[in-house]
Amino acid sequence: MDVFLLQLLNGLDKGAAYALIAFGLTLVFGTLGVVNFAHGALFMLGAFCAVTLQKILTISKKVKDESITFFDAYKETPYLEIWWGDTGAAIIDWVIPISIFLAIPIMLLIGLSMERGLIRHFYKRPHAEQILVTFGLAIVLQELIRAFFGANPIPVSAPEILSGSADIGYILGMGADYLTYPWWRIIYVLFSGAIILSVFAFLQFTTFGMVVRAGMHDRETVGLLGINVQRRFTIVFGMAAVVAGLAGAMYVPILPPDYHMGMDFLVLSFVVVVVGGMGSLGGAVAAGFLLGILQSFSSLNEIKNIIPGIDQIIIYLVAVVIILVRPRGLMGRKGVMED
Repeated sequence: MDVFLLQLLNGLDKGAAYALIAFGLTLVFGTLGVVNFAHGALFMLGAFCAVTLQKILTISKKVKDESITFFDAYKETPYLEIWWGDTGAAIIDWVIPISIFLAIPIMLLIGLSMERGLIRHFYKRPHAEQILVTFGLAIVLQELIRAFFGANPIPVSAPEILSGSADIGYILGMGADYLTYPWWRIIYVLFSGAIILSVFAFLQFTTFGMVVRAGMHDRETVGLLGINVQRRFTIVFGMAAVVAGLAGAMYVPILPPDYHMGMDFLVLSFVVVVVGGMGSLGGAVAAGFLLGILQSFSSLNEIKNIIPGIDQIIIYLVAVVIILVRPRGLMGRKGVMED
């Protein structure tokens, strides 16, 4: 039972990242009809928002180490700690949650600029051309990150109070220390769920969301009512960029970011979108968690001993089966991706 619960939690952890990125991909495709292969790069940029803030907050200078009395010794101390003492140290410790407030405006600006400067010119172009241009943009962005931050992963720690593990066994009544799981991974799953539910609620229960949903089904009719649908779709693209950026910023303590992490997640997330159904937000979320759980359970040694390497290909095998049986995906709209 403990192995089952552990793999389930690992699957939810992976699935949360897949679902958030696939959610943004589907949001863009459903509104603008654009297959955005630069969406993984937005995930990476969100992660490097956290890295950048950490580097800014930890700018330091050498000060004398008073704990050493036999000779003069110096240590690097961040200016925040010099100026504000324990308060400055706490700000540095909570860099990941604070980076969310930095990532939101930055990712919104990047998303709006991307849509206005590039994506708008490819609305009515074939999907192959959209993929090529956005994939090229993703390569440019990742090379810029490599030029500024280098090629090696940059570790950023979660707040110290959240760096331990939760006693899941005790919470579920199975006994103390029966099963533990890192707090930050649990927080990431809950955070992902909160973001997804917030966007769903925004689209479902607000006038803005109602117009967006109507425009997704019949853009011309909504336009004839005198509503500027394009402006609203531009804002939705910015929202999708923010979702991807927040997913990346919060994922930093789980996986130290590097310049190609966006590409790694993009390929898997695009498969998730296809499995869930192009244009289906619910399908993207369901498929993200489903494939994350399948990938987690397929990594068990008992399964890999029977089918070596199954954990590396399980997502693609499921995608092939789904596409053969149901070309539109699990919850895809009729006619989408069935040509």
